[in-house]
Amino acid sequence: MLWVMGGVTAFGFLIALETAARRYGLPGPITNQAREAIFAPKSGFLLYAGMALMMVVLTWRQRFIAAGAAVGIDVAILLVRWAVDARVTDGHPFGNGALWVILGHAVIAITRRTGRERVLLLKGVGLGLLLVTGRKTGDTWLLITSKTRPTTLDQYLATADHALGNPSWLVGRIVTATGPIGAHVLGFVYIQLAVAAVIVALYQLRNVAVERRFPRHHLVRTFLVIGLLGPAIYMIFPVVGPVFAYGADGGHWAVANLWPNTPPPINTPHQMPFDEITPRNCMPSLHTAWATAIFIHSRKGPRILRFAGAFWLIATLGATLGFGYHYGVDLVAGVVFALTIEAALRSLDHGWDRSGIQLVTYSATVFAALLVSYRYLPVEMAKHPSVFGPLLILAMASVVHGYVQTAKLWDPKAARARQPEPQPELV
Repeated sequence: MLWVMGGVTAFGFLIALETAARRYGLPGPITNQAREAIFAPKSGFLLYAGMALMMVVLTWRQRFIAAGAAVGIDVAILLVRWAVDARVTDGHPFGNGALWVILGHAVIAITRRTGRERVLLLKGVGLGLLLVTGRKTGDTWLLITSKTRPTTLDQYLATADHALGNPSWLVGRIVTATGPIGAHVLGFVYIQLAVAAVIVALYQLRNVAVERRFPRHHLVRTFLVIGLLGPAIYMIFPVVGPVFAYGADGGHWAVANLWPNTPPPINTPHQMPFDEITPRNCMPSLHTAWATAIFIHSRKGPRILRFAGAFWLIATLGATLGFGYHYGVDLVAGVVFALTIEAALRSLDHGWDRSGIQLVTYSATVFAALLVSYRYLPVEMAKHPSVFGPLLILAMASVVHGYVQTAKLWDPKAARARQPEPQPELV
């Protein structure tokens, strides 16, 4: 029933976003996803990652057949495009086959499976579709933010960021100094964040095909909830980022061309008008929130997975700041936001005990306090960085500490191995 209710809610949400996008004369998430069955997808890697998630419910033989079918369909579509001279100018020339395989398994589940096997296969299909459709949903959300929020609060965040020493300006200069190599590495990490999440999720779901059930909690759940709730904060606190508000990418809408060489002066901030194209997708930094979730869920994996999770978090923080997409205060809020959602989901599975309720309440309060302080105390934060800078870091660290301590109570303790009792020996 929970999966059915979740599916109905998700479908209703997609219809609402499709309707909202149509009001602005643009296709919504359902239309964009349907187009990728034939036309070049925006991200072929993401479609294959979604197919990989779906295949956790299959046997190894079925996985090889599904992967082969996906590649074969992609090759056939490539040959058709070559024959009709249809060039791919946007997106990737592959990935359609993966989407066809996911949808094909939905048909197989309905027509060829029964009972628990049908439910399990539909869960796998739903998991894969949620990942790929979530990307389209996010794109539509960003469109809505740019159309419905004509002014932004960038000046407030830029002023508050003085408390942290203007990290976006500092890291931006560092990335510029590293040249194209550093920029390409960080750009790949930033763009392929969902693929990294799938790698961690595949490790967590590696036993589904054998156990014939999903674990109670895994990374995909946190990843999707972050993407669902985050854009709602965008609507409350619309921000475009320093590269647009204070850089050349903002054109005549920018305050001045200051990023990343010259930090903005401390002045009384005001709401500033901006174009109807640039997404208001900074507060909180969802890339930071997602990378934090990847880091948390990779902690119980093997050493290489733990190393990859730590690398992806550090590189994502460097990319969000170094490319001018976020202010430092966005990242602080993003970490708290991720831990709040992770704590709530784990409390839901574990049971709402006292420690879980306290952690979720405290972390949500800290997150709300951050937003209020950024909006109403930015000048004071900028004028007293020695006070507010450590306070921001301390607030974030307190949430991290609270989560770590509470998670220790939730994790099952390994039972001590029973020591064999001494046995009498014959003399």
